[in-house]
Amino acid sequence: MNTDRILYVRLPCNPIFPIGVVYLADRIHKLFPDVEQQIFDLGTIPPLDFASALDRAIDEFKPSLLVFSWRDIQIYAPVGGRGGNPLQYAFEFYYARNPLVKLRGALGGLRITTAYYTELWRNLGLIKRGLKRAKTYNPDARAVVGGGAVSVFYEQLGKSLPDGTIVSVGEGEALLEKLLRGDSLDDERCYIVGQTEPRDRMIHEKPTDFEKTACNYDYIETIWPAFNYYLQESDFYIGVQTKRGCPHNCCYCIYTVIEGKQVRINPADEVVAEMRQLYDRGIRNFWFTDAQFIPARKFIDDAIELLQKILASGMKDIHWAAYIRADNLTPELCDLMVKTGMNYFEIGITSGSQELVRKMRMGYNLRTVLENCRDLKAAGFNDLVSVNYSFNVIDETFETIRQTIAYHRELERIFGADKVEPAIFFIGLQPHTHLEEYAFDNDILKPGYNPMSLMPWTARKLLWNPEPLGSFFGEVCLEAWRRNPNDFGREVMNILEERLGCGDLEAALSAPIDTAKKSLVGASS
Repeated sequence: MNTDRILYVRLPCNPIFPIGVVYLADRIHKLFPDVEQQIFDLGTIPPLDFASALDRAIDEFKPSLLVFSWRDIQIYAPVGGRGGNPLQYAFEFYYARNPLVKLRGALGGLRITTAYYTELWRNLGLIKRGLKRAKTYNPDARAVVGGGAVSVFYEQLGKSLPDGTIVSVGEGEALLEKLLRGDSLDDERCYIVGQTEPRDRMIHEKPTDFEKTACNYDYIETIWPAFNYYLQESDFYIGVQTKRGCPHNCCYCIYTVIEGKQVRINPADEVVAEMRQLYDRGIRNFWFTDAQFIPARKFIDDAIELLQKILASGMKDIHWAAYIRADNLTPELCDLMVKTGMNYFEIGITSGSQELVRKMRMGYNLRTVLENCRDLKAAGFNDLVSVNYSFNVIDETFETIRQTIAYHRELERIFGADKVEPAIFFIGLQPHTHLEEYAFDNDILKPGYNPMSLMPWTARKLLWNPEPLGSFFGEVCLEAWRRNPNDFGREVMNILEERLGCGDLEAALSAPIDTAKKSLVGASS
């Protein structure tokens, strides 16, 4: 197969900088400088023009290899999207007592479900359309389909893709390199539709390691006509990756599966060189796209080195944000974070009860998180922190809810109530996670279920809010949307405190081990 003309097609999604596609094209150019490449981003195209714009891109470039990047199949979310708020409609349908509110939830859910399946069929249609059109110019043209959505649902999506399509799981650099060299793909995390089947637990296999160098944006600019689209808004955050992999075992998270447990650090000099290229193009806001910016204490020195080199680079008017495990902060790191312009970060503690944090395999010490947040405040951090809470996880009780309230109020005392934004999530159960194993072991789900289904009988199980507390949380959330829909998270915390009171902080920070009671910590990995 002649694969010397690669067209990267980022399938439609929210206008988020397509760093995965950019890094793929950059890596291939460094290995195969004679291969012609082009990036086509449907995220910058109006929906009515998707098909015609794709046709034009293929007609003009005549690719012999199409690489489709499918970022999102986001079924459940606590924010607006697909014509409404999926979480709100689901809770109105399942928990509202007022028949009119329940009807509104049903109609809203139907609208979202219709939009979801429409998007699914549309993206599959674009892949088929693109491959068929490419074959008119190159009869041996092939397609590779990868990205975040594919990595999670690779077993289900393969049934709807054209024969011969290569379904890529996780990182795609090594796969494309072997494809271009004509090497066997047998050892890669992929399969070929109609020819091979995905190996059992393929997603759990270790990714191929390689040393990442600074992305060459001078080159990217020449192959991506829409590049400047993401440089126009001064408040837009551009992604930069400082590492891959996550060593943790959080029960509901798919990152550690897709990226692997081995943390691979990108050299600090290369990260700064990449940032400098964007800085020189006017970018001042950066999002470090790692699963966690400081995934474990052993990587603190790497974070310090990076921030010191950013400080020494002269890029003094930048801002940056990231997901951060705040239990891994040190006073030196806190000082560097403030000096280098961190103006927002997210911590996903999920619960303010140390007992539940332990049961969810998260590896957090909540007392340490508070101590480090005090250090961050003392270093001069006065910006926003988003704290992700997922209520009604394994063994949630009214007492653990009170503990979470106590913990959240302490974070507010540290940073200021207006600076701490509680993001209320209900876990969307995903395949290949420990939570899925737990659901199988406890007869909540049956093996062979369809994780992409939005049918009400499946969706209620995948939107993790089981009884006996499911109805309670449903009522609380519905009341919060009635009271203050524009500040949903804070309103949920207020209502919970009104109904249950605030627990004891010291109790929240303690986690007695009950050896007599089995929980998720005993599930096989």
